[in-house]
Amino acid sequence: MKQILASFILISLISCSAAKRISPSEGKSDRTQNFPKKTDVVEKIPGKENVWVFILAGQSNMAGRGLVEPRDTIADKRVLTIKQDGQLAVAKEPLHFYEPILAGLDCGLSFGKNLIKNIPDSISILLVPAAVGGSAIGQWLGDSVYRSVQLLSNFREKVETGKKYGQLKAILWHQGESDATADKIPLYEERLSELFKKFRAIAGIENLPIMIGELGAYSNNKENWKLINQAIKNYSVTDHNTVVISTADLKHKGDTVHFNSRGQRIMGKRFADEYLRKFK
Repeated sequence: MKQILASFILISLISCSAAKRISPSEGKSDRTQNFPKKTDVVEKIPGKENVWVFILAGQSNMAGRGLVEPRDTIADKRVLTIKQDGQLAVAKEPLHFYEPILAGLDCGLSFGKNLIKNIPDSISILLVPAAVGGSAIGQWLGDSVYRSVQLLSNFREKVETGKKYGQLKAILWHQGESDATADKIPLYEERLSELFKKFRAIAGIENLPIMIGELGAYSNNKENWKLINQAIKNYSVTDHNTVVISTADLKHKGDTVHFNSRGQRIMGKRFADEYLRKFK
């Protein structure tokens, strides 16, 4: 009897262990648990005169590494995006799709939702993702392939796609962490100027607004990040079609590199506020 009972217990333990191994919730990532379960494809595309297009470009803090929370997937039918397959869809975070194992919350949806509060109801916003984490400005200038994306060619393609659907209004740019080194910092202002000339030439809009987010103030590489921010500010003085977005009070997500979710939402609002203040 004891032998039978022992065998029964052993079988039960093995079964429980197997069930645990195949449990669908086992190992579920906190990073992806709130990602949208479906895509809301736009069936009735607004007329081009009623769509304002914004390109989101740069590296990981524009691509987004924040934790996506349920509020970040609450859609507004007036805020749209481009999916990886080229479809026009209602925007839900995460917007960027180039690095699926890293994708997280960016500032795009926050920007769009804050913007539509202050523009005519007839206008929709199209957010076009074009940022790739870790990309240095020299790689953008050289049209390098980085993380399987040919940076400037992809930007050109996304601009063309955006212009197919609406009017290109501005570029949101956040980049510089990969250039915060002693050898690259002295070149950054000049390279920024050169790249923005390329962006505007690709867009065919000489005075296209470009809004630049500062690097965070929380880095372990703080002094070099400050120098990149100073280069950004110096450049903006020479280009009246740019504006710099302050991030000095925003926090990181625990890695001293990437803005947390709250920081991304605040940054999106600041991009919207500055666009309305200077470029609307």
